[in-house]
Amino acid sequence: MTPLVRDFRPSDAKAVADLRRAALPFLIATPQSVAWQVTSAPAAERLRLFVAELDGRVVGAVHSGLLHESSTPGQGAANPQVHPDHRRRGVGGALLTAAEEHLTAAGAHRLFAWASDEPGPLAFAERHGYRTTRRSRCLRLDLAAAELPPLPASLPPGVRLCAAADFGADPSPLYAADAEATADEPGDVTIDAIAYEGWLRSVWERPDIDLDLSSVVTVDGEVAAFSLASTDGLGRYSSAMTGSRRAFRGRGLARLAKTRSLRRARDAGCAEAFTGNDATNAPMLAINRAFGYRPFGGEWRCVRELEQPGRR
Repeated sequence: MTPLVRDFRPSDAKAVADLRRAALPFLIATPQSVAWQVTSAPAAERLRLFVAELDGRVVGAVHSGLLHESSTPGQGAANPQVHPDHRRRGVGGALLTAAEEHLTAAGAHRLFAWASDEPGPLAFAERHGYRTTRRSRCLRLDLAAAELPPLPASLPPGVRLCAAADFGADPSPLYAADAEATADEPGDVTIDAIAYEGWLRSVWERPDIDLDLSSVVTVDGEVAAFSLASTDGLGRYSSAMTGSRRAFRGRGLARLAKTRSLRRARDAGCAEAFTGNDATNAPMLAINRAFGYRPFGGEWRCVRELEQPGRR
């Protein structure tokens, strides 16, 4: 049976969240976050979320949009996800075709995607003209049983450890730190054009970001490091972003922020924690290994050059 590919409807939110968790168990996905992702997308992203139906059931989805937070134009991303029970039935190919057609029309000439580090997904990517570029390591921590490091009894003069929620009156200092750390992340796409209003929508207001569990370290009143926490209400926690501003790196402040976040997450009832790191990000991989995170899977970043209408 040929899958029916169509645009996302609000009533699809739970089905899409369920299939994302089934396809990629390390993802935090809730119906609220799926619906929010669509309704809050900025116009510059040109977002379309396609779903695929078989026998009236949503069995796949693909998020497709321009990488508008990069200063390099003409880049897009499409990440098909298919429920494990419905693979090898043409669902992934149909979704990818819809996403590529949309992104080509939106002006993308280079398309990025993620493929699980498994023979099937990697072969699928190759068949569709994608080449692998960078590997991402997905890690899991048994948070309920982990021996987390203690928080220090006292902090150095001028250092303060607090929750991201404490910045509710003015989140802009946290935005500045996140934008700087994100721009320095290793990867194929440099995210160096994050606007404040866009950050408020995509990070601060994101339904699965827990601002009480997210932690911030300040030095003499300036945000120096942070660890953003994402949760799904099902006992699962994910590190949405952990980083330090350039002037404060090498002082263990990101580790301090993440220690607080993980400890508070466990106290709040989270039983397992997930994170992902570029395979070349040695400092963050070392921090996560010290916490007790262990390999849980991996993904490859893939890229394909798209042909533009009217160009040969």
